[in-house]
Amino acid sequence: MRKLLLWNIGLSALALLGSCGGKQSSSSSSADTLALSPAPDFCADSAMNYVIAQCGFGPRVPNTEAHHNCGNYIAGKFRSFGATVIEQRADLTAYNGTTLKARNIIASLNPDNPERILLCGHWDSRPWADNDPDPAHHHTPVPAANDAASEVAVMLEMARQIQQRPLRIGIDFICFDAEDYGVPQWETGDYDSSESWCLGSTYWAHHPHTEGYNARFGILMDMVGGRGSSFSLEGFSLQYARPVAEMIWQLARQLGYSQFFPYREGGYITDDHLPVNQIARIPCINIVPYFTSGPSSFGPTWHTIADTPENIDPNVMKSVGQTVLQAIYNENEKSCVQ
Repeated sequence: MRKLLLWNIGLSALALLGSCGGKQSSSSSSADTLALSPAPDFCADSAMNYVIAQCGFGPRVPNTEAHHNCGNYIAGKFRSFGATVIEQRADLTAYNGTTLKARNIIASLNPDNPERILLCGHWDSRPWADNDPDPAHHHTPVPAANDAASEVAVMLEMARQIQQRPLRIGIDFICFDAEDYGVPQWETGDYDSSESWCLGSTYWAHHPHTEGYNARFGILMDMVGGRGSSFSLEGFSLQYARPVAEMIWQLARQLGYSQFFPYREGGYITDDHLPVNQIARIPCINIVPYFTSGPSSFGPTWHTIADTPENIDPNVMKSVGQTVLQAIYNENEKSCVQ
């Protein structure tokens, strides 16, 4: 099952795993109150428009016209916000041998500044709604409003806001491709599912867009707009980048978004942040929803034909976008002081 490892493992077990590096898990956010640098106001309505625009192309499945046209749209929007855009193209092999004409879209602000922050998410659509309650839809492409137009929309709105209030620090927005082409649930062949996901991010981690690329930290956003979403502290995020995760959750609390960022530990998710952590060696967290009830821990529309703009909550995108913007401007302030 895509990206799902050990949800509901239990807080005590996660605390033991988290303490292997000498850092104890706390039962509530114990970080000191963080100083908040002036940051722009994330516009949820603008982000919602970007979701609708992406979905208007149809499912963005690799090798399709919708994928090609939406990729042009995303790259063009980032350029319009003053970013330097690199389109990293690669032929990647799917689990079933299909060659995917993949396209990682990298949009950089202040590309000459070696002090950088990485913000990322995937932009492709799942080719099959294999978690839909109706088996008749299991071979139908997912509209992908939440998974993954929402994270691209949040990044686009952040780029728009930063253009209006420029930073000194460097920012790299990376829209990874071919994340969601993993082995479908209905597949009966003997395939290794573990290596079938996150193809674009794995390629980028082995072949970064600039030689010797590094960043202070990374933040992956995945499915950050679904109605009823809240975001738990994901296991690999705590393992590889605990200070970054705790900083984000603390900022969310200070900004009034505790309902979306409850201070609770979730589980381990195989997602695009793993290649960033394990191959590129950049500490990267994952902001990903955790539903405690329903047909999926990722929400009722996950990998179904119901993943449409009507099921996006702009307030959820606002909570994520505003929190991450605040983190960026806080880091920018540190860069100015140094």
